[in-house]
Amino acid sequence: MHCSPEGPQSIEITLVPHGGIRGRCSRCRQPAPGYDRLPQRRWLFVPLWGIPTHFCYAPRRVECAEHGVVVEHIPWSDGKRPVTCAMMGFLARWARRLSWRETARTFQTSWEAVYRSVEWFVEWGLAHRELRGVESIGVDEIHWGRGLRADNFLTVIYQIDAHCRRLLWVGRRRSQATLRRGLKALGPEVVKGLRFVCSDMWKPYLQVIAAQAGQALHVLDRFHITSHLNQAVDQVRRAESTRLRAKSKKAAQRLKHMRWALLRRGSRVRGRVRQKLNALLASKLATARAWDLKETFSYFWKYKSVIWAGGFLDYWCARAMRSRLEPMKKVARMLRAHEPLILNWFRAKGEISNGAVEGLNNKIRVVTRRSYGFRTYLRVPGSNPSVSLRFRDLYGPVIALPCAQGVAQQFLNFLPLPQGQ
Repeated sequence: MHCSPEGPQSIEITLVPHGGIRGRCSRCRQPAPGYDRLPQRRWLFVPLWGIPTHFCYAPRRVECAEHGVVVEHIPWSDGKRPVTCAMMGFLARWARRLSWRETARTFQTSWEAVYRSVEWFVEWGLAHRELRGVESIGVDEIHWGRGLRADNFLTVIYQIDAHCRRLLWVGRRRSQATLRRGLKALGPEVVKGLRFVCSDMWKPYLQVIAAQAGQALHVLDRFHITSHLNQAVDQVRRAESTRLRAKSKKAAQRLKHMRWALLRRGSRVRGRVRQKLNALLASKLATARAWDLKETFSYFWKYKSVIWAGGFLDYWCARAMRSRLEPMKKVARMLRAHEPLILNWFRAKGEISNGAVEGLNNKIRVVTRRSYGFRTYLRVPGSNPSVSLRFRDLYGPVIALPCAQGVAQQFLNFLPLPQGQ
């Protein structure tokens, strides 16, 4: 123990090997004859009584018959890390509750040590996660960064079974190659065992899912269908508002402050806004007809029979094509092109929903916003944590670990704890 007038400064525990036990090869873990000894090294251990503690040991080199001369296996360390496994688990647990900087200050270590401990904990979770029982997955893309370049989109794969909802994989871009990498990472056993796949109507996703998970029931997400309908109504409103303003300001007053009322579900529009909406519907404007088409389509999801749902979809598409509203006609053509996949929602009988995917997407966006955004996306191990974003597919219900304290603090709560650490 090293002391000063203020009190104990540090504790050093010197370790020596057992004279009758051979060292083990660090690769194959087999006993091997000794070769020589290296200079003494120090490893940071869990603080004792609040005092920084170190292990001091001179590692032996052994001559393995298979791997040659290598450093012996050190049970309390992982590779060349200067922190013991026990201390890394200790710091990672505290990083759940405190900021990384506060964790480093409290236990008298560096921010880098806390970051490396969290990274090691994440890698341990990845290596020991279980992928058995994955029957339903959701595939979606999320936008990050600025602009609409291909590099500013991420492809995410979630498990959305009723008993477990978590992020399984995340990759850069939203292309066919990206999704193929994601399915390959899950393994052929998981892909062949899928019963349901839920996605939007992004063509690269549809093609890859049909080719590699054709046995699964592919369900299109109703959230995105509703989103397309709302966008069509908004396009009609903006175009008509521009035409009315060109004629007279009085005519344009009908559509003023009506954007959000038109995008909301009809049953949730109340009060004065409802009165204004009723007046708009009585005016027979193009916006009113578009809104009526959108509200009519909401009855589609109330059907139980695939046959009757298909009949209603045909009726609605025919009505939209006769509406003379190009945005609504575009939605009708899109629905007709994907009719079999849309009707799979009724064949699934409510067993699968992409609501969990949108909820997990929102968690990633919230965490990114709380961390003040990320400028780059790097998957190179050991990249500088202060300037890089590394989404890590961890083990747990919500798994993505950009290299920032705020994100890991949210997601470490779902990691399993290494046994014996």
